[in-house]
Amino acid sequence: MTRAEAKERNRRALLDAARRIVARDGHRARLDEITEQAGLTTGAVYSLFGSKNGLLAALVTDHIGRHYDRIEQAVPAGLGLQDAVEAVARHYRRIVEDPDALRHLSFEISLQDTALRDPDLQARLAASVREHQERLTRLFTGRTHHGTALTRPQAQRLATALRALLVGLVQGVVLGLAEQASEQYVAATARALTTPEVLGPP
Repeated sequence: MTRAEAKERNRRALLDAARRIVARDGHRARLDEITEQAGLTTGAVYSLFGSKNGLLAALVTDHIGRHYDRIEQAVPAGLGLQDAVEAVARHYRRIVEDPDALRHLSFEISLQDTALRDPDLQARLAASVREHQERLTRLFTGRTHHGTALTRPQAQRLATALRALLVGLVQGVVLGLAEQASEQYVAATARALTTPEVLGPP
């Protein structure tokens, strides 16, 4: 194993262990337990991530990044705006069918709770969410809608509204609060955001 491969292996082991511990303990997650589960020392955390907050920030980026990678794969380049929005919505709704959906939601909520208690981590979390929401904006920018291409400002407004809608619906389904939110319903609700009132001026 090369030095780079060993570094990536250790990085992955720490991220995986941190995910498990944070999902279970939230803001009470202890660094020594994370490193013990990863089979490493606290020195490895400081070497690879700079601090515990650096590890948690990388955990956020890793978690959200994988999610947006899958979204981009689910939306072909040639789709018009409404079809692209519907494809994103259907992808979000399918997350609920994952047997680990409740565990993933528990992890996300625990991470948010941890961030609310630490201004530095909160800033890192917000920056990571903004960075990945930018990917959603790029995904929509330039797609055709009623014969014209969606501008970047319009795509930003749509991305903000769509993410808020879909996150809320998916959480509701996972928690049993929105049993009637079928894939077709979620897709139709998302398409309803492609109106002049939501998109705004070019």
